Amino acid sequence: VTPRPGVAALSLRYQVGVVLALAVVAVAVCVHIGMVFLHVAPSNTVTKQHGRAVDDWVYPEFEQNWKLFAPNPLQQDIAVQVRARIRTADGGSRTTGWYDLSAQDGRAIDGDPLPSHTRQNELRRAWDLFVATHGTDNRPIGLRGSLSETYLRRVVVLRLERDHVTARDAVLVSVQVRSRTSSVPPPKWSGEKISAQPVYRELPWWAVASDDTQGSVR
Repeated sequence: VTPRPGVAALSLRYQVGVVLALAVVAVAVCVHIGMVFLHVAPSNTVTKQHGRAVDDWVYPEFEQNWKLFAPNPLQQDIAVQVRARIRTADGGSRTTGWYDLSAQDGRAIDGDPLPSHTRQNELRRAWDLFVATHGTDNRPIGLRGSLSETYLRRVVVLRLERDHVTARDAVLVSVQVRSRTSSVPPPKWSGEKISAQPVYRELPWWAVASDDTQGSVR
């Protein structure tokens, strides 16, 4: 008897399981495509009534923008850095130096033909969302301000925990994030003059909550 290929070779129970799994995946894909479409589409009746649900689905991981193409491609290197206050086992405290998380991500994907999407975009998108929802005084603007603070804090805390910044029996008390922005040098043939001096933006110290070190950053 010629064996049946693919799914047909499975028992009925497993065939039903495969069909259900494919149906769930298809529904999830359709929902995601629909949410992204509504996010980039002009304002309409659906987005006016359910805009909050669309934003909750899209932000911050799936936000769409055109910065790569028009009208001005990004001309700056922005590095996100963090330092921490740690309470030691003997009751003392200390402040670490600055950890350049963007540089760590760059080294992790350098030479990798299939770099991690998380390494490429998680930290960058967290910072972009924070900047978009805060003024120059670092105060939140709009409803997403608090969400962006929580998301960025959780990203950097998990990075510090992953890199074992705290020693055994030490506790991570608070973190401070800053950005280091430097202009991309113009080509040699260009007569454009730019400042080579980096610009820093320091955020206030944030206390580390217990749930910042647990679970995913979503």
